[in-house]
Amino acid sequence: MYRSVSVRREKWPLQGVFRISRGARTESEVIVVEIAGDDVDGLGECFPYARYGETLDSVTAQIESVAGEIANGMDREGLLSALPPGAARNAIDCALWDFEAKKTGKRAWELAGLPEPKPVTTVYTLGVDEPEVMGQKAKANASRPVLKLKMTGDGKDLERVALIHENAPDTKLVVDANEGWTVAQYEEYAPQFAKLGVTMIEQPLPAGKDEGLKGLDRVVPVCADESCHDSETLDDLVGKYDMINIKLDKTGGLTEALRLRDRALSMGFEVMVGCMVGTSLAMAPGIVVAQGAKVVDLDGPLLLAKDREPGLVYEGSLVQPPDFRLWG
Repeated sequence: MYRSVSVRREKWPLQGVFRISRGARTESEVIVVEIAGDDVDGLGECFPYARYGETLDSVTAQIESVAGEIANGMDREGLLSALPPGAARNAIDCALWDFEAKKTGKRAWELAGLPEPKPVTTVYTLGVDEPEVMGQKAKANASRPVLKLKMTGDGKDLERVALIHENAPDTKLVVDANEGWTVAQYEEYAPQFAKLGVTMIEQPLPAGKDEGLKGLDRVVPVCADESCHDSETLDDLVGKYDMINIKLDKTGGLTEALRLRDRALSMGFEVMVGCMVGTSLAMAPGIVVAQGAKVVDLDGPLLLAKDREPGLVYEGSLVQPPDFRLWG
C-alpha cells in the first residue's frame, strides 16, 4: 500500500493574549501531517513546544525524516521506535489512526478495542494576569463547572485565586503553576487554596527539581505535567505526585497515550488529560484518552478566534466525541 505524506504549518489566532508563567502568545502555530492513499487521507495535528526544545523547523524535520518509511507502510508500532516521544510523533501517529479508521470504516476507538466515547466536561483555562483581570474573567465564566487557573509564583497567586473564587463561588478550580513555585509556596498556598475551591495543583515545582514534593502533606492533590511524558517516566513520579497529565504532544501520539493511561491507573495514579493550544483536530484523539479521567483539559479551540471546520461540538464546557469527518 503506497501512502504519500505531506506536512504543512498553520497559524490560528487566539481570542486575546494567552499568558502562562513562561511567556505569552497571540496565536497558535501548529503542524498538520496528512497521509493519503487508497482514496482516503488521515490527518494529525501537533504543537511544537519550546519548553521541550521543539521548534516548527525541528518538528518538521523529524516528520520528514520518516516520511518515506511511513509512505512505504510503517505502522504505529514501528513509529514508536523510529521517533522519540514528542510533537512530531504525535502528528504522525494520529494521522495513522485517522487513515486506518477511514480506510476500514471503523472509528479509532473501535480499532483500539475501546467502547464508544461519551461526552466529557472540560476545564476552561484562564491565562495568568493581574488578579483583578482574572477575577473579572472568572465572573464572565462563572457558569462553567471547572476553571483552570494559570499561576506564576510572583507573590500574587493567592490574591488571584481568592478573587476568582469570589467571582465564581460555585465553580471548581484547578491551579497550574507551570513549574513556577517553590516548596515553601506550595506549603503556604495549598491549605488556603483548599478553602477556595481548588481541587488540584498542577506541576508546582520545576521538572527534575521536584524531589521536594516527597513527604509533603497533600492538602490538595498534586499533578505531574512537565515531569510526565510517557510510560517510562512514571516510576520516578511515585511518592511525588498523585495524578499525571497526559498530553498527546508529550506522549508522541494516541498509541502511547493509551498505554500511559493504563499503566498510570494500574500504579494508583489519577489521570488528567490535557492539551496544548490547538484546534479540534488536536483535541479529538484526546477525547478517546479522556474517558473516565478525573480532570479533562481539552479547551484549546475555546481559546481560538476561530476553529477548523468541522470542529468539535462544545456545549458550554461539554465536549462531544469527534465526527468522523474531523478525525478518527
